[in-house]
Amino acid sequence: MTPPLQFPRRAFGAGVLAAGVSPASASEPPHDTTLAQDFDELWTTLRDHYCFFSEKRTDWDRVRRLYRPQAIAAPSYEAFQEITRRVLCELYDAHTHLSDPPDGAPRWPLYDVLAERAGGDVRIAAVQEDSSAADAGVRIGDVVVGVDGAPIERVIADLMPRCLTRPDPEADRYAINVAVAGHTAQPRQMRLRGSDGVERDVALPLKRRPDAPDIESRRLDGDLGYIRIRTFSNEGAVAAFDLALNLLGTTRGIVIDVRGNGGGDTAVARPMMGRFITETRPYAHMRRRNGRGLSQPWIETVDPRGPFTYDGKVVVLTDHWSGSMAEGFPMGMRAVAGARIVGTRMMGPGAAVFSLRLDRPGVGAQYSGGAGLRCE
Repeated sequence: MTPPLQFPRRAFGAGVLAAGVSPASASEPPHDTTLAQDFDELWTTLRDHYCFFSEKRTDWDRVRRLYRPQAIAAPSYEAFQEITRRVLCELYDAHTHLSDPPDGAPRWPLYDVLAERAGGDVRIAAVQEDSSAADAGVRIGDVVVGVDGAPIERVIADLMPRCLTRPDPEADRYAINVAVAGHTAQPRQMRLRGSDGVERDVALPLKRRPDAPDIESRRLDGDLGYIRIRTFSNEGAVAAFDLALNLLGTTRGIVIDVRGNGGGDTAVARPMMGRFITETRPYAHMRRRNGRGLSQPWIETVDPRGPFTYDGKVVVLTDHWSGSMAEGFPMGMRAVAGARIVGTRMMGPGAAVFSLRLDRPGVGAQYSGGAGLRCE
């Protein structure tokens, strides 16, 4: 039997700084100790429960020294929310961010392009299909010269964490991809240089994706089936997956497509995996935060389920936008059912997400918390 997998933690990394809030539209907080208490609740919660400090180069005590005075002096709750966002970005973790960022806040990665350093340039390494970047002709290999009128390196420098103990390529990687993502609810413009050396300005308007079902399926040539899973966040997807598998149960192989799937819940993914096994099998080693480190791992299992077990060949398609549980699912399928994973490196976030809410300023956040997922 294929041994259980430990999911990889490959964070992107970076901090984000944004413009302040206009006093005319801001709500003024009480000028007493409450903002200090709110900041301390945020900082202490992350100190005690964030699970990837061992993989970060973040000086968390320095984060407190830098941002606590700013939080106490915040002229409005909106300004306090901005400071909270910057604190979260010091962890350069795509799973750790404001729950409901205001319009104009930097987007967290990945959005619709993946950019990487190549020599002295920042180059486009991938473009999401059907995105506004794809529509506008952004191409793999294009060099990013600027974003929204600012030189790309200046934007990246503004987004880098301020509290690193030493430089971290993952923080740089994260900052690059926050830079090219632009700002929430706003179009953006990139200045790109093509392979011919010619620079061009590319307008990237907001694009609303058409509504699509959580599960889509069809028969392919060669007696193969195809099932696309767009999310693991909707419990109704399990019944839809069962229906698709019932219709494709006699095929000699199935392609399961989780490209562009941002993740969801193991409670949705595991029942789907259970349709491919006849006995309970381990699929992951899990850990929780335990003091300054992580607990000893325990094994998570998948139970068989359904009126029949699909025993044909299985291929799982992934891309850079397969994130969180959409990473766990392919690797779990490989562990329990011998599925083959085909595609690119996935997004990277690999932890259970926990919520935090600071009630007085009304600031909500999520962070990588009690369960870490790792893989060799």
